[in-house]
Amino acid sequence: MKLSRRRLIFSALGVAVAVAGGAGGYWYWLTHAANTGRVFTGLVQGVAVGGFDPVAYFREGKAVEGSPAITLDYEGATWRFTSEDNRDAFKADPERYAPAYGGYCSWATSQGYLAKGDPHNWDIVDGRLYLNYDDRIQERWRKDIPGFIAKADSEWPRIVK
Repeated sequence: MKLSRRRLIFSALGVAVAVAGGAGGYWYWLTHAANTGRVFTGLVQGVAVGGFDPVAYFREGKAVEGSPAITLDYEGATWRFTSEDNRDAFKADPERYAPAYGGYCSWATSQGYLAKGDPHNWDIVDGRLYLNYDDRIQERWRKDIPGFIAKADSEWPRIVK
């Protein structure tokens, strides 16, 4: 009996999940498989911050989707903006507007691994944008933001090369 390639792949994935510890192992695999380079582009292929305008967090105080027509390439990713003014501000000072840890989850980075950063789970702390995985993780993050930033700052160079 021949197995199709797709069936073989899903069978292997199922074995890997079982060996890793069931659903908890699957969650671990999912969050640890988030590495897309120095900038997280896993929500929209090749696009930073899931297509949201990083400057808008600072100027509008909310997550706003950028336009595919107003972009800039930076650090190997495409960044989208709501206006040419926002794009030009980012271009002039990308370190000011780009999210910390390349847009990966800040809490996960503090724990020594990479996970997706969700553009809807964000904070600006001391003039820096931080993204987190989801509401539950952001709640955990907010219990000790300075401590988690210190840990993430020390882990970041080790986990992203």
